[in-house]
Amino acid sequence: MSYFTAMFPHLHPATVHFPIALLLLAAGAGLLYLHWRQHDVLRILTWWPLLLGWLGNSVAILTGLLAQSGLPPQAPYRPILNWHVTTGLTLWALVGFLLYRWWLQGKVAHRRRPHAAQPPTTELLDTPGARLWLTASLLFVVVLVFVSGWNGGQLVYQWGVNVTQQSD
Repeated sequence: MSYFTAMFPHLHPATVHFPIALLLLAAGAGLLYLHWRQHDVLRILTWWPLLLGWLGNSVAILTGLLAQSGLPPQAPYRPILNWHVTTGLTLWALVGFLLYRWWLQGKVAHRRRPHAAQPPTTELLDTPGARLWLTASLLFVVVLVFVSGWNGGQLVYQWGVNVTQQSD
């Protein structure tokens, strides 16, 4: 086994923490913007950490898939692993959808402003009718982060998946 292949199990744990923090920050900021105060800083703390969290989640998914490639297919923890993978991929798709809608709203707003003299149009968080589905989506992001993290923790701490024993 090559050194690079041996590193696969160690790359995934090193890549999951930033997406977790960034996605929870983004969801919290978005919910505060929608239901508390519409400060520009909360809007910024919604979209940019969401983008960075999605990119980080992409890396975590890739490293996770590489790490699980060496695991036995009939292992007793396979149902938990499958849930972990499913929630990670669902999180990736949901955040990707939110980012796509944010980008699409910006493109529509740009088309509505033929020149800079007109005031900017609404942002996705301010779009009428979007508050309910954005709230549900951001809450679902939080749930998916926690469920995926919980399952990942079960794999490591209960089953010892990809944990190497150090000799004294």
